[in-house]
Amino acid sequence: QVQLVESGGGLVQAGGSLRLSCAASGSIFSIRAMGWYRQAPGKQRDLVATISSGGSTNYADSVKGRFTISRDNAKNTVYLQMNNLKPEDTAVHYCGVTDRVGIVYWGKGTLVTVSS
Repeated sequence: QVQLVESGGGLVQAGGSLRLSCAASGSIFSIRAMGWYRQAPGKQRDLVATISSGGSTNYADSVKGRFTISRDNAKNTVYLQMNNLKPEDTAVHYCGVTDRVGIVYWGKGTLVTVSS
C-alpha cells in the first residue's frame, strides 16, 4: 500500500504561480511512475503530467510550457510547478502513483482555483 498526501493548492489570480507537492509513504520501494491529474466540476479526471522513475516526463498539451513536474526520490515526493495559471486550470488536482505491478494509488486531492 502507498499513501499520498498533497499540499500547495489555493486561490491565485490569473498569471500567478503555485507549487503542488505530493509526499508518498508506505510501500514506496514499489513506486514507479508519479504524476498529477485534475478534475474540474462536471468533467472527467485528466492527466496533467507524469514522470517516470528515470525522470522522463510527459505533459498534457494544455500545460506544456507552463507547468513543470519533478520528483525527489530521496524524499519520496513529486512536485508540480504551475506558472502563468489560467482560469481553465481551476480543478481539484490529484497525485497518482503507479507501482511495479501497475496498481495506481491516489491522494485525496488539492483544490486549485484561478480567478480571472
